[in-house]
Amino acid sequence: MATTQLSKAGTEKALKKILATEKSDLTIPIVIVSLAIMAGLVFVALLDYIGSLNVPLEPIDWIIFAMVAVFGPYGSYVSKRESHVHEIEMRLPDFLRDVAEAGRFGMTLAAAIVIASSGRYGRLTPEIKKMAAQIEWGVPASEAIRLFSERVKTPLVTRMTSIIMKANDAGGNVADVLTMVSHDAKETILTQEERSVTMSTYVMVVYISFFVFIATILILQLQFLPKMEEAGRTVSEQAEEQGLEEIPGVSIKVENIGAVSFIFLLAVIVHAAGDGILAGVIQKGSISIGLKHSTIMLLAGFFSLRLLFT
Repeated sequence: MATTQLSKAGTEKALKKILATEKSDLTIPIVIVSLAIMAGLVFVALLDYIGSLNVPLEPIDWIIFAMVAVFGPYGSYVSKRESHVHEIEMRLPDFLRDVAEAGRFGMTLAAAIVIASSGRYGRLTPEIKKMAAQIEWGVPASEAIRLFSERVKTPLVTRMTSIIMKANDAGGNVADVLTMVSHDAKETILTQEERSVTMSTYVMVVYISFFVFIATILILQLQFLPKMEEAGRTVSEQAEEQGLEEIPGVSIKVENIGAVSFIFLLAVIVHAAGDGILAGVIQKGSISIGLKHSTIMLLAGFFSLRLLFT
């Protein structure tokens, strides 16, 4: 009797472990760590601004580092997660097709899922094996499919699994439903692929326009502003020779050239953040993914304006 109770307790414990299928979401920890790093870099920028630090960097450089610390990790994580989910969706029609074929031999949906779990479906394979393990431990097929849908959480998977669960609960020939769902999923994925290819062209346009903007800023920084500074000194020297404070009708404020360069850098920062978010929205309809593009553009702008030509 005691052995039976222990065995039952062990079974329930294993079942609970299998049911704990939610993947660990690192979004909140990444955001917290990024914000902490950003706060530290902003504090360093304040120390640099008041002259407490003796480093060859400007306060604006620390601000750029702070933005990269926030945008980079979060944007990269969301992009990687999106890529992982996309790979799962790509193999979903193959899995549904195999389950449908198994169902045509008279198997139930649960048995068909267990049989299909022996196949290879790339990134989808671990999720299928989880469903099969849950079913083998007594979890109903509809519940295992629902848990799979909650783990992946994409519109395509949610729609497909909802149809399958309703068809299974209603009874009848689930294989035909699975075949139609597999075909619909494949058509949806092909449409998404075509849209992605089309949108990638517009993302390239955003990048090209940003780098053209940087090139324009560099031309102004390296050619126009030095000429203006030289002209200002010439005008000042001529005014001194004539005993005047300034030549009438001619006024070039050389001391403002440094402020103009700073405004150029601010413009690049604003463009990097905005254009990156725009690229993410165009590419995937996601601001979060756009933060990865913003990070790339911020680093490109910093490298161009602050490291190469200062």
